[in-house]
Amino acid sequence: MSEYTDLFNFRSEDLLVGLNPAQKEAVTSLDGPLLIIAGAGSGKTKVLTHRIAYLLEQQKARASQILALTFTNKAAREMRDRIQNIIGEEARHLWMGTFHSIFARILRMEAEAIGYTGTFSIYDSEDSEKVVRNILKEMNLDIKEVKPSAIRFRISGAKNALISPDAFPEHIKSTMDDIAAKVYPIYENRLKQSNALDFDDLLIKPIQLFELFPEILERWQDKFRYILIDEYQDTNRAQYKVTNLISSKYKNLCVVGDDAQSIYSFRGADITNILDFEQSYPEAMRIPLEQNYRSTASILKCADSVIKQNSGQLDKTLWTQNEQGEPVTVYEHFDEREEANRIVGLIQQHHIRTGYAYNEYAILYRTNYQSRVFEEAFRRKGVPYQLVGGVSFYQRKEIKDVIAYLKLLVNPNDEEALLRVINEPSRGIGDKSLSDLIFMARNELKPLWEIMQTVTDREVYKPAKTRINEFVELIHQIRSDVGKHPLIDTVRDLMDKTGYVQQYVIEGTHDSLARRENILELMNAISQFEHDNAGTDLATFLQDVSLVTDADALEEGKPAVTIMTSHAAKGLEFNVVYIVGLEEELFPIGARNGEEANLEEERRLFYVAITRARKELFLSHSRSRYRYGEHKDSIRSRFINEIDPTVLRTETGASVRRMGTSSGYGYLSSTSPERTKNLSSGVKVVYDDAWSKPVQSELSSSSTQIDYDAFDGDPFQAGQRVMHPTFGQGKILVREGVGEEAKVTVFFNSYGQKKLLLKFAKLKPLL
Repeated sequence: MSEYTDLFNFRSEDLLVGLNPAQKEAVTSLDGPLLIIAGAGSGKTKVLTHRIAYLLEQQKARASQILALTFTNKAAREMRDRIQNIIGEEARHLWMGTFHSIFARILRMEAEAIGYTGTFSIYDSEDSEKVVRNILKEMNLDIKEVKPSAIRFRISGAKNALISPDAFPEHIKSTMDDIAAKVYPIYENRLKQSNALDFDDLLIKPIQLFELFPEILERWQDKFRYILIDEYQDTNRAQYKVTNLISSKYKNLCVVGDDAQSIYSFRGADITNILDFEQSYPEAMRIPLEQNYRSTASILKCADSVIKQNSGQLDKTLWTQNEQGEPVTVYEHFDEREEANRIVGLIQQHHIRTGYAYNEYAILYRTNYQSRVFEEAFRRKGVPYQLVGGVSFYQRKEIKDVIAYLKLLVNPNDEEALLRVINEPSRGIGDKSLSDLIFMARNELKPLWEIMQTVTDREVYKPAKTRINEFVELIHQIRSDVGKHPLIDTVRDLMDKTGYVQQYVIEGTHDSLARRENILELMNAISQFEHDNAGTDLATFLQDVSLVTDADALEEGKPAVTIMTSHAAKGLEFNVVYIVGLEEELFPIGARNGEEANLEEERRLFYVAITRARKELFLSHSRSRYRYGEHKDSIRSRFINEIDPTVLRTETGASVRRMGTSSGYGYLSSTSPERTKNLSSGVKVVYDDAWSKPVQSELSSSSTQIDYDAFDGDPFQAGQRVMHPTFGQGKILVREGVGEEAKVTVFFNSYGQKKLLLKFAKLKPLL
């Protein structure tokens, strides 16, 4: 292979220049299984690219014998470009790409062994759903009641968990599961007859191929002497199994990941793949990359103090030689609208003061529907923004559907709105019947709505006549009530009678529940609009919405603030980051669809959001928020309480200050640090701007010395103020039981109501 090394114009020592000791060890430890725990901002891509170049320079393998697996095409392109800059054109011989693209390539060569040809089709989710839809119809099931998307979702989940059609009945937990168990084997046969594989099959079929044909497996094992996997914490069981098979002969498997950034369990990602790597490969070496090159020391300390609260994690502590930087600022607001207006204003001021381009700012939130108030604030203030990970709020399919319904209530002759919702949700009005009605409208030069109102007397398929009449009557009925009740009540009535929201609840997939949340956020917008515009009507609201959505598109390449979910932010970084909506039941998100909230994953998601920030980090929460069309109180996220208080400062919004209350969370003003004093007792005291008096911080009050002699007898009675080491200050509402069984119900300022067994509660009474 000496001639082969002459292809390169670099030496091994060149590849190690600029690497820290841990990075050098990760690059040069070539043989055997290796787990690289790459903390956020620790230079993992550099390590991967230099490791591949080092393998080539050391003559361990040719480029064609190295397999590098990623999760996105963008990551694969970036890695290939970097390697090409080091080794030149030889990089094109590397097997590098996403799991699905690489194993599709392998299947093209081996498909005949499992009964397919190399020209097989690949079905996307829409194609797969159509197959399921046809099967359901053949089974005489009503696809209005049994959504094809819900069945496809369950089949996909089973495949990724390596559950075969024969084994699926053992995992039935609901009626939908029972139907999916019947559809699954028919679906598999139907794809086979079509010489087609779905997206999940691109991982499942190689496993079947390798297990059925050991000689084929060995051929690919010999082909790939060295395997590298990026973002290993995001792998599912199928990805674990297929790479375990292909690497089992030489065991030169290098996985790079960060368990603290495992945030995709809803897509099937299994964090145990990385947590248990050393159990799967007992001879594995572990190298942690702990030096962070991205963030300031304050931001890093913030992130580290939060993630340390998780029990299921690999041991590591990030550190940096970067400057200490600004403290992490917590903003408290009255509601989400004040939150959005203030943050957009702060970004605008910061941009003017520092000269940062707008694309150096990001606003991160937990769920997509939160974008609405920020989009409106950006438009009002004329600040450019870019929405990532989804379309504009008012351009989302479900929002456009509801708006179309509302337009019909104002103007039923709006043909576009009518055609959009006539079968949303499905009413069984066929395309042929609709085409006939449209033809009549065109011939008679009448609005389609007028034709539909006279459908009984027309030559139209009889069952369609009944359904069209039912729809016309429904719209007439709701229209007759417009203006008689508050707008929000009209919208609720519309959603109930049409069944539009209920269809997404029944479907029960991650996507359908997200659509439901977006509709509820639209209802929040209507409630807020009605509250702000006394005496308004539906037509005025629709006009307001149309003006919001008519904003000009941003010029390509124009600097703009990025707004997106925390999930979408993974892999990105910005100089200034705002994490908003940090409230209980929102971030962390509460239990949904009957499942318990996964607090450890929610905390990892918060950690990911924090570590997107390079220079400055701002956290924001509101005391109240519109939910389900009503204004409700909110409780500050527990995650803020978990942050090391030495890196925090808190500011309240104007509305909160006008209310004459303090945040009660510690640091009140970033502009007046001299107003914070440390007492000799070690208790942090802050001064409330509204009342000009000291307020003891919840974050440090556990160090207060309690004088039990000041209390008469047992202090833990109803009405007593108490301190809990985790929940902070609260007040006992109810006490029940005696002795060992004594229990108290306590309302905590930041966590709401909790019922505690007194002997284990570790409560301290407060004077």
